[in-house]
Amino acid sequence: MDSAGQDINLNSPNKGVLSDFMTDVPVDQGMAARTPAVEGLTEVEEEELRAELAKVEEEIVTLRQVLAAKERHCGELKRRLGLSTLGGLKQNLSRSWHDVQVSNAYVKTSEKLGEWNEKVTQSDLYKKTQETLSQAGQKTSAALSTMGSAISRKLGDMRNSATFKSFEDRVGTIKSKVVGGRENGSDSLPSPAGSGDQPLQDHAPF
Repeated sequence: MDSAGQDINLNSPNKGVLSDFMTDVPVDQGMAARTPAVEGLTEVEEEELRAELAKVEEEIVTLRQVLAAKERHCGELKRRLGLSTLGGLKQNLSRSWHDVQVSNAYVKTSEKLGEWNEKVTQSDLYKKTQETLSQAGQKTSAALSTMGSAISRKLGDMRNSATFKSFEDRVGTIKSKVVGGRENGSDSLPSPAGSGDQPLQDHAPF
């Protein structure tokens, strides 16, 4: 008797006896190897679809082989013409990018981003943020303008102060004395000790 069908427990009173479900259920090897049919398809339709699938897969393999041979031939022609690999890479990238741009996924994504952008720009939160930034910019400009006016006013007050006028008068006096001395043929500055307009006396000879 086959040991696979015997009871594993050696102490069981049913050891060596096949179970009911193993003896009553017949095994069909053809049904075991076949996958269950898709719901809504008959066996004939399923077989036709499987045959068509195998044919398409075979055509894909053939096309890949043809494409690989064409690419090798193209590379050989470029090598003989002296075309650089970098130029071919740029051309391939450009063509790939063009294919991406015209693809349905890219077009749908662009449309979706356009819709999101429109929704964001039309939302109340975006408008409030834009108004807040605009007000902040206006306040900053006003503050800078006020600061500039205050600095100009402060400089005006300094020019009108007595200290600044006194300093300006002193500079004007020194300038007039320097210019007057040069016109009289003397390049010497007036004596800071206040000696007046009297010229210096020559020293007596020894």
